[in-house]
Amino acid sequence: MKNDISRRDVLKSSLGLLGLGCLGAYEAFAFNSTKRFGIGACDWSIGKLAKVEAIERGKKIGLDGIQVSLGTLDNDMHLRQGKIQRQYKDACEKYGVAIGGIAIGEMNNIPYKSDPRAEQWVWDSVDVAKKMGCKVVLLAFFNKGDLKNDVQGTQETIQRLKKVAPKAEDNGIVLGIESWLSAKEHMEIIEAVGSPNVKVYYDVANSNKMGYNIYEEIRWLGRYNICEFHAKENGYLLGQGKIDFQEVRSAIDDIQYEGWIQIEGAVPENAEILDSYELNNKYIRSVFNG
Repeated sequence: MKNDISRRDVLKSSLGLLGLGCLGAYEAFAFNSTKRFGIGACDWSIGKLAKVEAIERGKKIGLDGIQVSLGTLDNDMHLRQGKIQRQYKDACEKYGVAIGGIAIGEMNNIPYKSDPRAEQWVWDSVDVAKKMGCKVVLLAFFNKGDLKNDVQGTQETIQRLKKVAPKAEDNGIVLGIESWLSAKEHMEIIEAVGSPNVKVYYDVANSNKMGYNIYEEIRWLGRYNICEFHAKENGYLLGQGKIDFQEVRSAIDDIQYEGWIQIEGAVPENAEILDSYELNNKYIRSVFNG
């Protein structure tokens, strides 16, 4: 990896540090804070997948924002509808919780690499993110959408990203790839696409599970190739599992990242979601906002 370290500088974005900035029509979605980090959670992890009630639950937990799903196959990615966007806007205003980004988790079942429906969702998500004042759309590549050791699927993904990347650039939206790939494999895709608006959505638990040195990977990728982070554990509360979050913070400091830290997973077996997330929120703030 060290022999390839200069590669991370190839595609430095002219946008500079993305941070927490939210631009768009709905100022109510913006996270207005002088803090370096915004602490959020994924709607699917707090039991409110693609539901506007996730905003209220975020308030109960004490979060700054929620990473919301574009939707599901059953509701036809309903966040593309103006009336649904308005419901989220109203909830954000009522509870003082921001939209911390958009995710397309359904791509794990409807693969971007092979299904035209997923390609359309990504195209539309750029418009939705712009309208909702968010900077990042998470693109999920797991299960049926997995790219690991899939040369043909990876090449098709590159071609599709090449088509949508100019639209993302024009609208100031970043498409974040979350997958089982290593930092080097992610960079091969990013360089092939050739857009500063395609980046890595770094999930510490996924990369640790794959055996990657997450602290070295974060430093190697650097601030210009990582758009956001998932603070995640599988089956443990944050701080009680396999990830050394103090070392994650050290690596993040080294690359001078600032922006959203989204909590995912981190609910022990038989534990209550709300109780777990109140503890997760308290812990991650002690690491990142202390």
